Amino acid sequence: MRAKLVAAVALSSIIAMSTPVSANIPFFNTNKDEIPTLAPMLEDVTPAVVNISVKGTREIRQRVPEIFQYFFGPNGPREQVQEQPFQGLGSGVIIDADNGYVVTNNHVIDSATEILVTLKDGRQFDATVVGTDKRSDVALLKIKDGDDLTEIPIGKSGELRVGDFVVAIGNPFGLGQTVTSGIVSALDRSGLGIEEVENFIQTDAAINSGNSGGALVTLDGKLVGINTAILGPNGGNIGIGFAIPSDMMQALVAQLVEFGEVRRGVLGVRGRDLNHEIAKALDLKVSQGAFVSEVVEGSAAAEAGIQSGDVIIAVNNDRIRTFADLIARVGTVGAGNEIEVTVLREGKERKLDVTLRSEEREVRAAELHPALEGATLAANGDGGVTLTELEQNSMAARYGLRKDDVIVAVNRRPVTSVAELRQAMDQAGNVIALNIRRGNTSLYLVLRG
Repeated sequence: MRAKLVAAVALSSIIAMSTPVSANIPFFNTNKDEIPTLAPMLEDVTPAVVNISVKGTREIRQRVPEIFQYFFGPNGPREQVQEQPFQGLGSGVIIDADNGYVVTNNHVIDSATEILVTLKDGRQFDATVVGTDKRSDVALLKIKDGDDLTEIPIGKSGELRVGDFVVAIGNPFGLGQTVTSGIVSALDRSGLGIEEVENFIQTDAAINSGNSGGALVTLDGKLVGINTAILGPNGGNIGIGFAIPSDMMQALVAQLVEFGEVRRGVLGVRGRDLNHEIAKALDLKVSQGAFVSEVVEGSAAAEAGIQSGDVIIAVNNDRIRTFADLIARVGTVGAGNEIEVTVLREGKERKLDVTLRSEEREVRAAELHPALEGATLAANGDGGVTLTELEQNSMAARYGLRKDDVIVAVNRRPVTSVAELRQAMDQAGNVIALNIRRGNTSLYLVLRG
């Protein structure tokens, strides 16, 4: 399992207590003759937390030494690609017992060809991938032929407060299911460089390798986070752990169920964090928010009336603290959905309804097929997907592709976006015929493998 930040996830900490004044576990006034315990809640929740073991192969790329590049000539390979088998362990959470849906981290199952889910009672099931989102490190699995499953109730992470007690459940170091505890240390953590889209819950609970994808729950047994990463100098715990909020997870999972991928909405603004200097210059009484320096022409923000100089302070009444916070919250919402954005303009609050536009990002074509290595793709808006960049002597170039080629169909199936191209290639089999539009001509290129 790939490490996140410096080490991967777990949450284990202080579960032992001897007196009601413990600083680590709250005192439960159950009965004066009883010892405080979390056991009744855990008996209900732990059957929903699973162990995940994976097998697969990953490509290991090594640069070909220059002496061999000279031997093969200018059109020879620049990299040597080898397949290396791997095994990994992680954790997951059953969020829908009827459909057998298990949520985990993408890095737990990335490149896996075999996924085995083990329940607390020892039963084992094969699982398939419903969809993944690398940018937020969320993956959704489906248990095959699972019955008598237990799902975990999902709470609202937006209602968490710093200081709330939380309990983590997972599979650290492959030991088997382990329960630990801590508190919420901070909320809305972003800018850490762990994921592309970040809005983490921070906890002081100990985190260890193998707990990635495990559950972070409240003391009443509600799922509020998916454990994802720790900050540790040598891969060990120093009490700074991170979990993906359940509100964010639910929004992403809904899109994975419906589309098999996350179709992010785009607001269409550029800016920076609101700081003291900007607040003073604009005579604002707030010190946190997302300052809008530019509104993209024709974007959802422009259509809704957001202006440069506005300060976005809330989305759907949830407070925005930084520009990264804004990006994470909007990036969780699917394209075509409407959000309410609260802005400060000339010292007054305004609420604007914004319908998010679809996100069209450039992607490295090698993510879709090895034969496209060296090409970069993006939807062109006129139908089809354009090769916006092409590396010389790359695999894609050797197949005959050229910069500005437009892929309009895969095995005669029209494609108008990168998402449609990805889906068509996944379903095309071993022989893929690309219908290419090149200037005023049309041609076919066949990819094999």
